[in-house]
Amino acid sequence: MSPKAPITQDVMTIPRKLPEGKINLVGLTRDQLREVLIENGTPEKQAKMRTGQIWQWIYQWGVRDFAEMTNLAKAYRAQLAETFVIEIPEVVTRQVSEDGTRKYLCRIAGGHEVEVVYIPEEDRGTLCISSQVGCTLTCSFCHTGTQKLVRNLTAAEIVGQVMMARDDLEEWPVPGAPKDETRLLSNIVLMGMGEPLYNFDNVRDAMKIAMDPEGISLSRRRITLSTSGVVPEIARTAEEIGCLLAISFHATTDETRDVLVPINKRWNIEELLQALASYPKASNSERITFEYVMLDGVNDSDEDAHRLIDHIKRHNIPAKINLIPFNEWPGAPYKRSSNNRIRAFANIIYQAGYASPIRKTRGEDIMAACGQLKSATERARKSRKQIEAEAGLQS
Repeated sequence: MSPKAPITQDVMTIPRKLPEGKINLVGLTRDQLREVLIENGTPEKQAKMRTGQIWQWIYQWGVRDFAEMTNLAKAYRAQLAETFVIEIPEVVTRQVSEDGTRKYLCRIAGGHEVEVVYIPEEDRGTLCISSQVGCTLTCSFCHTGTQKLVRNLTAAEIVGQVMMARDDLEEWPVPGAPKDETRLLSNIVLMGMGEPLYNFDNVRDAMKIAMDPEGISLSRRRITLSTSGVVPEIARTAEEIGCLLAISFHATTDETRDVLVPINKRWNIEELLQALASYPKASNSERITFEYVMLDGVNDSDEDAHRLIDHIKRHNIPAKINLIPFNEWPGAPYKRSSNNRIRAFANIIYQAGYASPIRKTRGEDIMAACGQLKSATERARKSRKQIEAEAGLQS
């Protein structure tokens, strides 16, 4: 394999057939749904219409029981129920922070668990979803990275997180009721557990379902995919998903980024910046977000701020820089930059003409903040000493 080729991971895919022998319709593309209906007795001439009807029941109305699909014949509903299910991840625990942030621990096939976070704000509600069980990237500042990769999530498990949150928010519209344009869940960020671009096909299919106008109907500009820098997949993201892009940048020299974001050893800062400069969707109205976690004495100097500006200007990238105060976790090898240092860093960026919002930490009291996601059962299995040892801090 060429050293610059994308890493191929063995993906454990969950078969369509569930243990009871039924097929889960959640996560199938429209073409896959049509195909599976025909394979299981729906006349081909009716398949397009039936696909549209069932799609709307699942994704527009949030219906899980075929018996409630009232524009389908009773006999056909019974036939569907014999063969298919509409199944999403199961909520194991739900925690609500003092600031209203909700963190869900969800169980998926095989008994694995992932975390999902809903962040309410005045003008939006953002759902942070996961794309993998665990993570392969081992970024040294990230708690999620201390949990080894178990497997990729399926498209059903990814879009199922959105459906689960809409259940909890009681946000499914009622058929026939006046349309309500206000959305409690208005935005999706792929910033939970895992690297989305190492699970590209499933992430793409799930987001296409979320964007479908006859279903959940979220604008592509309401979806942001965050990557640590899987360079060969960045252009595909624009072409096949079309969402906004965020980059876990976090350092301005290769020496530092190699430690903080080890994928940098495969695709360094210059290669990443070149890929971002040619990102087809990048424009002043659709800027690329540079995520930058503020680590005391590591990446937070004035020189770092000036280098960051130089990187972006040199490549003419429409960008905003999202500064993230480090969220500490047990055994973390870093400390958060002081508020004064963060403000000084932000001011240098602002004076250079770039937006430099400082992310308000949300859900920190329930370990739901950026970089803190890691399944509760995984934490419970490990002592603090083990976690510290994995972080390189022998206690």
